[in-house]
Formats: sequence, structure tokens, C-alpha cells
Amino acid sequence: MVILGRQGSGKGTQCAHLVGQYGCVHVSTGDMLRAAREEGTALGIAAGELMDRGDLVPDDIMNGIVAERLAKDDILAAGVLLDGFPRTPDQADALVAMLSDGGLDLAVNLDVPVEVVTSRMMERGRADDTPEGIARRLELYEAQTAPLLAWFAEQGILEVVDGVGAEDEVFARLQAIIDPLI
Repeated sequence: MVILGRQGSGKGTQCAHLVGQYGCVHVSTGDMLRAAREEGTALGIAAGELMDRGDLVPDDIMNGIVAERLAKDDILAAGVLLDGFPRTPDQADALVAMLSDGGLDLAVNLDVPVEVVTSRMMERGRADDTPEGIARRLELYEAQTAPLLAWFAEQGILEVVDGVGAEDEVFARLQAIIDPLI
């Protein structure tokens, strides 16, 4: 399963609930990159050098790191909840190829209006959570994610979940979509 949503939509909180309920492995892009770097894999070293320079990790390296992570025993046994990957339709195509035997079951877009996520991010008070910084990150997210949402919709696996409300309410909405697939 892939989880998508604007920054501040509550993905991290809901991922923790999903892992607790379903026993899958939560893997975020950041976690994958750090783990590959720490393991000293060739792809991890290449990604680390790019990150140290402040560059984006290109698809070929990112896809390789994801493929390495998805081949590990914990994911093969329990399944995976991907957070932050794929970011583009090309990465989504690569993901489907990686999962060819089991396939991709579901992509969930945790939908929270821009005004709500902006307010949530302002309240948490991080140094980079200025109104301008938040607006820029949300603009980039929208531009990058629209084609990906369309890709998932074309595959017939996109579900949009209302992410506004109490944690338990949002989680119940997620469960209503996931439980029939199990």
C-alpha cells in the first residue's frame, strides 16, 4: 500500500495506526535513504553523496534503493506501507515492476484541505514552517502529486480518504477501505 497526502495531513500518525493494526512494515523515503546509506550499499553511498550536496536523488538510484528494501525478509513476510515513494508516475511504474508477483493493492490519498494543513504546520512551530515556506512546499507537492494521483486512478487502486477529524475517526475511514482487501 502507498499512502499519500499533503505535508501536515497526518500521514505519520495514521501510518503508526496502520502498522499497529495490520502488522505491515512502514517504510518512508527518508528511512530508506538513511538505511541504505548506513548499510553502505553502492546505491546508499551514491544517494548519500547526492544528499550531502543538497541534490535530489534521481529515479534510478531511488528505485534501486526501494527495490533493495522491498526484497528484505520483513517486508516479504508482512507487506509494506510506503510513505514518500513513489513520487512520480515513472517511479510508480518501477514499483509495480518490483512488486510484479504480489502487485500494488492500494494507494490512499489522505485528503486534508490546504488551509487545515497550513494551520497544523504553523502550530507545530518548526523553523522552516513559515507561511512562505509552507506555501512553497505545498505548491511543489501539488505539482508533483497530481500526475501520480492520476496514475493511481488509472490503475483503479486510488482511494481518497477524508483526513479531517479526530485520529480515530480518520483511522476508521482507512480501515473501511483496507479491511475488504484483506
